[in-house]
Amino acid sequence: MPIETKEEFRPKIVAFCCNWCSYAGADLAGSSRLAYPADVKIIRVPCSCRVNPMFVLRAFEKGADGVILCGCHPGDCHYSTGNYYTRRRMTLLFSMLDYIGVENGRTRVEWVSAAEGVKFSATMNDFVAKIRTLGENVRLEDIRCKKQ
Repeated sequence: MPIETKEEFRPKIVAFCCNWCSYAGADLAGSSRLAYPADVKIIRVPCSCRVNPMFVLRAFEKGADGVILCGCHPGDCHYSTGNYYTRRRMTLLFSMLDYIGVENGRTRVEWVSAAEGVKFSATMNDFVAKIRTLGENVRLEDIRCKKQ
């Protein structure tokens, strides 16, 4: 009889990063050889306000264990006020996710500039550690996306 080995939980993280600041911060982290988990899948968007709340819900539906949204610092947005819209939109989304029972720590918004590679790396490491403690997301999963 084969011995069953339990694999370590590796969370699937989706990171929406704005092109001008956060994505450049991720690039700086990479070129500075600062480590952050390979479980973080970055999706580059023109601005953080481009992230529709449905994108976050869809990421959870497709099996993400956590979703983080990174954008320019308030007042530094290349599209003037994009991150102010993001902040309001995500506040409403977080209250809706809380209402439907998704744990509070599974979503996060961070402001990371292009010069903050260290902050980007630290933020991703902290977020992945938080998701590991929460475990696998089972609240919004789509059963069709699970491997049988």
